[in-house]
Amino acid sequence: MRASQPEPLPSLGMRVLELWRYPIKSIGGERLDVAEVAEFGIVGDRGWGLVDEETGNVLTARRAPTLLMATCAIVDGVPVTTTVEGDVLRTSADYSDWLGQPVRLERAGDTGGTYENPMDFENDADWISWQGPAGAWHDSGRSRVSIVSTASLRDWDGRRFRSNVLVDSAGEDDLIGERVTIGTATLNVTKGIDRCVMVTRPQPGLDRDLSVLTTILRADVTTLSVGATVEVAGAVRVGDEVIAVPS
Repeated sequence: MRASQPEPLPSLGMRVLELWRYPIKSIGGERLDVAEVAEFGIVGDRGWGLVDEETGNVLTARRAPTLLMATCAIVDGVPVTTTVEGDVLRTSADYSDWLGQPVRLERAGDTGGTYENPMDFENDADWISWQGPAGAWHDSGRSRVSIVSTASLRDWDGRRFRSNVLVDSAGEDDLIGERVTIGTATLNVTKGIDRCVMVTRPQPGLDRDLSVLTTILRADVTTLSVGATVEVAGAVRVGDEVIAVPS
């Protein structure tokens, strides 16, 4: 008697359209065809930060808006940044000259990093310091991989939101609380990711657009995209389906 075959896991009708990695915290990133996903997310994503030598804090674009005006790719295992002026940055000295203040390029370690963020994102008056997670300098709690859908993006350029995975679907919020497999990686989708005024700021190829945040808030929500932790490491490729994993 032929052994019965296991039932295939259900597809959620979502397919990966784009994959993105952002090697240095708050600097633009690179588009990938395939991404290796490990404990801390896509390998190399937010794997480095620029540490303010004066305060010891990891710089974000809220404190140093110039960070938005460059893109970064990993070349031979190290981050290489290109500014909108065409300058190529590789060393701490390069980044210090670009920002006009002493900083050091530092790889994320086992203890995470300390950030400074304003309480009021429009008026940088009251700042708070907080400790980011270990392994990679993400600022969305324990979330390691972020997923956004074409429906949620509307006509906006996905680079504004710095999500890792763009899926072709009517929305990603239904994934919250679910286990999913993409390629050979298994993720636990835990939360929606809150958005602030940073998504309105100019970036290479993108103008300032205040309508982005007002449109999100008009829908009576503060989130756009969802965040996931990594249960099983693996590879994710453009074209992979998002598959539900039964609990």
